[in-house]
Amino acid sequence: MKNKKKCPVCKVLKVTATVGCIATGTLFTVYMLNLDQKLLAWSYARVNEIFDRKPVDIKF
Repeated sequence: MKNKKKCPVCKVLKVTATVGCIATGTLFTVYMLNLDQKLLAWSYARVNEIFDRKPVDIKF
């Protein structure tokens, strides 16, 4: 049996294509399910909980 070696350019292209496909799929899923807005709404609520607890004295 022969031991076939792949060329280094093919390995780089395969890794680049794989990373590109994973990134595209992830971004498409986030966009279609509107996950960025849901995450922002959740974090906005947590930030408001933190800052609404503090007494505020506004002086002009």
